[in-house]
Amino acid sequence: MNSHPAARKPVTRKDRPWTEHYDPGVPPSIEYPDHTLHAFLVASSQKYPHHACTILGNAVTTYREMNTVTDRIAGTLAAMGVKKGDRVGILMPNIPQFVMTFYGILKAGAVVVATNPLYTPGEIAHQANDSGIEVMFVASGQYQILKASQGGTGIKRLIVVRPEDGLPQVAKHYASDSRGGDRDAESAGGRDARDTWLQDLLDHHQEADPPDLHIGPDDTALFQYSGGTTGISKAAVASHRGVVANTMQFRRWLVTLKEGNETVLMAIPLYHAYGLIAGMSLGISLGASLALVPNARDLPSLLDTINKHRPTVFPGVPTLYNAIGNHPDVISGRVDLASIRVCISGSTALMRETKDRFEHLSGGRICEGYGLSEAPVVTHCNPLLGTNKIGSIGMPMPDVECRIVDPDNGERDVEPGESGELLLRGPQLMKGYHNMPAETAVTLRVMRDGKTWLFTGDIVRMDEDGYFYVVDRKKELIKPGGFQVWPREVEEVLAAHPAVLEAGVAGVPDPDRGEAVKAWVVLRPEAQASVDEISEWCRARLAPYKVPAQIVFRSHLPKSNVGKVLRRELVREHRELGGANT
Repeated sequence: MNSHPAARKPVTRKDRPWTEHYDPGVPPSIEYPDHTLHAFLVASSQKYPHHACTILGNAVTTYREMNTVTDRIAGTLAAMGVKKGDRVGILMPNIPQFVMTFYGILKAGAVVVATNPLYTPGEIAHQANDSGIEVMFVASGQYQILKASQGGTGIKRLIVVRPEDGLPQVAKHYASDSRGGDRDAESAGGRDARDTWLQDLLDHHQEADPPDLHIGPDDTALFQYSGGTTGISKAAVASHRGVVANTMQFRRWLVTLKEGNETVLMAIPLYHAYGLIAGMSLGISLGASLALVPNARDLPSLLDTINKHRPTVFPGVPTLYNAIGNHPDVISGRVDLASIRVCISGSTALMRETKDRFEHLSGGRICEGYGLSEAPVVTHCNPLLGTNKIGSIGMPMPDVECRIVDPDNGERDVEPGESGELLLRGPQLMKGYHNMPAETAVTLRVMRDGKTWLFTGDIVRMDEDGYFYVVDRKKELIKPGGFQVWPREVEEVLAAHPAVLEAGVAGVPDPDRGEAVKAWVVLRPEAQASVDEISEWCRARLAPYKVPAQIVFRSHLPKSNVGKVLRRELVREHRELGGANT
């Protein structure tokens, strides 16, 4: 296995002070394998052919079976006319067939475009048209919604996936729609005769081999769409080399993981870069079992998966750790979390109470990290064994270079402890945005040092040990009366109140001050608090201009599918209601 020739670079404390605080065994730089993303699956199928690759309920697919069926899917796609570089879509929840189709598409030399199965027809059509999808795999439970959008797209062929497709040892259906969206497409309104069951294609191409073509590390593997939390969804173009590099960075960071001996709890969605790389690709590279959870909001099913399959690794989000830690079956001991040793938290801030509670109940460790679709996906993380600093996203991964620059001019580096925009370099950076040269030019810029840097749009600071802290999104800065207020700081103060379960903060129009700070608060079950009480709590902990001018109690907050509070949705609702206090 060859190594990328530019993998190793000299590292100095001046450039990367964080390397002195790495866990023992974590190198400052890595020699990256010079292969494709699907080579991880091939290697694990050779080393661990009889190990479970995916588990859903009682359905187990071994590594040998997964490698074989992905070869057949690749051959099937080639026989259908799919060529190297073509974009092929996936619309399904966390089920074994997602893993099958993902690696089958890569083996065919095509590019994976994974779409949120909860999207509306319009949202699906946008991604299909933007990426140029002509062939798409769809779970039977999502078939009708995809058909509703197909007419406005260039999608020519749908391959419909039932729960048993590709899994001959599995019963014909699962217990409920929440276990994978398994309603039969025909009973849900009829299947178009032009569309095909996946199993029928596999039966027709039983001896199919992957096409004989060269797929190199620098070829495109993914179009990874951003979550759209700050505007229109954009496709970050990721190479095989970039995703392989990030998989290896994360694998080397989690120093206690043992190859062939782990089970990853896959509750975060596979269509998202976080689940895809920090969950699936990491697990496949380790020969680990992926315990799949199609719907993380179905807590009984999620907790049943933990009890039955005893996961050891759990990439998650704070809202999920919070929900599990406060569930009565967990508190009573009816659900045992003791198998979980390693947790990575991403997407939004991890509060101390959430971390402490979950670690107490499980005995494991939650390490908060940071990443983005443009550098898919993890660039920073707290150490697994060393000091975890609450409120910090941790330190940069091996080979990740960082700068913090003045957000107004984008060139001047700020001093340690000062806030500025985070710039990144590393082997995992995207090639650019698909069909968006202007957006690419704004995000990937050649600086005065001659290097290309990724402008993240996140405002951060770094302490003397090289730990980073996210202050907030550059675009979400609130300016009441000319002052600067970062929503995250106010949210953290609100979340520390004993009656508050979660909170969202954003700027709303104000005739006197230009913008006002507004807070939307969800109280804990059975808890009580008044607006005056919450305001007084904030006044004791924040400068006067940071205290919310409006506080609204709600039953829930709008969130992305990885648990991030959608502040722009709160502002949109505020505007639509004419600024009403709701």
